[in-house]
Amino acid sequence: MPKCRVFAIDDSLKEIVPGGLYGKHLFGETISVAVVKFLAEKGGNLPAKPHSHGEEASLQLVGGCSVLEGTQTVPGNPESVMRAGAALIIPAGCMHYGTNTFEAEGVSMRLNVVTPARKEYGPEDSVPYYPLKSRGAAA
Repeated sequence: MPKCRVFAIDDSLKEIVPGGLYGKHLFGETISVAVVKFLAEKGGNLPAKPHSHGEEASLQLVGGCSVLEGTQTVPGNPESVMRAGAALIIPAGCMHYGTNTFEAEGVSMRLNVVTPARKEYGPEDSVPYYPLKSRGAAA
């Protein structure tokens, strides 16, 4: 029988980009949950590449971000600005990418829940995949 699982948001994060990006991911039966934490000093210039997947709920925990719809930066792309405490629903199949903003604490951190589960994340004990603009396919 399935059991409830509790996890701490800011514990046991794995290094994705040295000194700049940390994260972890977990899976339910039909959802994936990811925590991403950017540090301003070395992670301030790590924008996501355009990507799409299932429906996503994103909660900005610390700092902020801008989520832009589309495949490239062009004037007029719809933009959703999130500050700490804001949540966003991204429809399934919506191409999007983003940038982070940092307050005095120098952190931008959010919790993302996607259904169906994102297969590119890999096993729970692996270094999380994050769709950085500088990367190719899922690694």
